[in-house]
Amino acid sequence: MIKKNENNELQKYNKKKKKKKKNNNIKKKKKIILYKKKKKKIKILLVIKMNENNELLEYIYQNSEMAKYSLEKLINELKGKDNKIKKDVEEILKQYEEFYKDLKKHLKKQSIKPKENTFLSKLGSLMGIKKEVISDNSDASIADMLIKGISMGVLDIEKKLSQYDEKTDKKITNLAKKFLSFQQSSIDNLKKYL
Repeated sequence: MIKKNENNELQKYNKKKKKKKKNNNIKKKKKIILYKKKKKKIKILLVIKMNENNELLEYIYQNSEMAKYSLEKLINELKGKDNKIKKDVEEILKQYEEFYKDLKKHLKKQSIKPKENTFLSKLGSLMGIKKEVISDNSDASIADMLIKGISMGVLDIEKKLSQYDEKTDKKITNLAKKFLSFQQSSIDNLKKYL
């Protein structure tokens, strides 16, 4: 009878041991699943962050591309006229061209083909410039037109920065802030012609 009891005790002990081992295996599996889920979340967050970085870069790229196009057309329209504002417009154009080139390189490194502005938006810009220069090509009128155009860009980039500030890489946020600062200083510089 004693042997029978010992056998029963031994069987109970082995069952408990197996149960404990099984529970440990289940816990390990749960940990692995949680780890995989965390890893997926991190990957998802990285993809979202990359998308937001790319969106902000593309926005600045499109803004600089449109400004570059418009300023080139404006300079063309001012050829042969003795406007004092021409030098400042050329300086602003050079800075937009620098941003445009830098952003194009940055996007190319990321294997992103940036969207160009549409033909219609460029045509609208060209028509607006021609109309403004024909009706009044004074420095004050041109400065006013440029300030309005750049101000729209300032408002848009400020919205984008508040929308993406915490979500984008610091390097890209700083680039956007540098672009914003450049636009604001351009506006301040043009105010002397009003």
